[in-house]
Amino acid sequence: MERKETFGRNIPDHVLPRVAIVGRPNVGKSALFNRLVGGNRAIVVDEPGVTRDRLYGRAFWGDRDFSVIDTGGVLTFSKSQDDVKEKLAISTAIGMEGIPLAFREAAVARMPSMIEKQAATAVEEASVIIFIVDGQAGLTVADEEIANWLRKNYSTKPIILAVNKCESPRKGLMQASEFWSFGFTPLPISAISGSGTGDLLELVCSELKTIEDFHTNEDENIYVPSISIVGRPNVGKSSILNALVGKYRTIVSPISGTTRDAIDTEFTGPDGQKYMLIDTAGIRRRAAVASGGSTTEALSVNRAFRAIHRSDVVALVIEAMPCITEQDYRIAERIEREGKGCIIVVNKWDTIPKKTQETTTYYEQDVREKLRILSWAPIVYSTATSGHSVEKIIDAASMVERERSRRVSTSILNQVVREAVAFKPPPRTRGGKRGRVYYSTQAAIRPPTFVFFVNDAKLFPDTYRRYMEKQLRSNVGFPGTPIRLLWRSRRKAEKEGKTADTEKTASLLPEAP
Repeated sequence: MERKETFGRNIPDHVLPRVAIVGRPNVGKSALFNRLVGGNRAIVVDEPGVTRDRLYGRAFWGDRDFSVIDTGGVLTFSKSQDDVKEKLAISTAIGMEGIPLAFREAAVARMPSMIEKQAATAVEEASVIIFIVDGQAGLTVADEEIANWLRKNYSTKPIILAVNKCESPRKGLMQASEFWSFGFTPLPISAISGSGTGDLLELVCSELKTIEDFHTNEDENIYVPSISIVGRPNVGKSSILNALVGKYRTIVSPISGTTRDAIDTEFTGPDGQKYMLIDTAGIRRRAAVASGGSTTEALSVNRAFRAIHRSDVVALVIEAMPCITEQDYRIAERIEREGKGCIIVVNKWDTIPKKTQETTTYYEQDVREKLRILSWAPIVYSTATSGHSVEKIIDAASMVERERSRRVSTSILNQVVREAVAFKPPPRTRGGKRGRVYYSTQAAIRPPTFVFFVNDAKLFPDTYRRYMEKQLRSNVGFPGTPIRLLWRSRRKAEKEGKTADTEKTASLLPEAP
């Protein structure tokens, strides 16, 4: 039978079978996840408890496409609270100032059960389970407890026992033999070097049902916007994601740094439009991250910045009571520099006492003043824990994406520019020269980019360029997105045109003998 390659086909992720990777902390689950899906999706450091939420990635092998789920380490509950804190590297101090000690300790105590719940959800969704253990550390009590849990609750699903960190083929067989007592056939692998992962993928695919040819239709080719949720730690980013999708997708805790990876979640709005929501780690000041000395936090912040780069619209979440901080402004600068659409989400709005219409007006004035760089971004007020007004976030993001992708006809654009120039001509230089705008055109979208063809770009100072941007916004819109104005001198254009003509003529001449 002829094998048909499915890799690269436009198959939606929700129809793919899922493979969950489970095990105790620090056995190499994230390293194996990265090996199977390719790239560097999950954070991998020599530190237990880094992964907490479920992380999805797409993998392929032969004629199979499937989704791989990375999970947090499953812990035993016989450990004391201090052991749990040490094992998961949980802090009750950083980012938790102002929270009573009792609440801090309660949050720490709940963290293992929340991580285990995420792992259990992944196993429930999965068609195949990869149970990973550490071949160098040998058999542990935690491994036995997980094996018993899997046999008791998921015996109907295929369970593959992967013995990781078996870099040596000869020693690997000896290391794996210790795990025969679990009742599963152990397979020695090395997630770092890749040895044994081919055999692992063959086993996985042999357990998966063959995916029939999937016929794409027009709906599956529709552009799906990405919305990243960013901000400082503990402003409610994960709570907003959970409120939007209507389920417990990410762990929510007052513990700073609970979210580490950038978590992608598919979401369908009330109007049927699909979105990709990206929850990110809290972004602290660079100096604070450096002084903390945490490699995990540094990688988490880097993932958050990468999420901004790959998103279409960014939801910048700020906390209502502290309002705008210097770090909020730094994140806003990054969003504007990346040219992304943006909405400002004022979360925990319920913490503002005795709110009136004037309260909202004064608050918005304060936000606009302190985040002048995002003066074009709409503001949404929400309380994620109760779900109040969270739907307005999607409504605003949808509007921003439409504006970001909109084009203006050249005739309308030039009419607006002519009226703007007539109302306020470019200033004269000391030598009496004045800039002239010949015509303009929209060159690109996402973000909207306009090219102004002028006599000399140097005759248009920054103040006049800002004036022209304001005129464009007031006359043709584009709320929620930065716009780019490029000023092109006629002399430069003519020179480049002559150079191109010369090169074209030279290419037509016969070569010298």
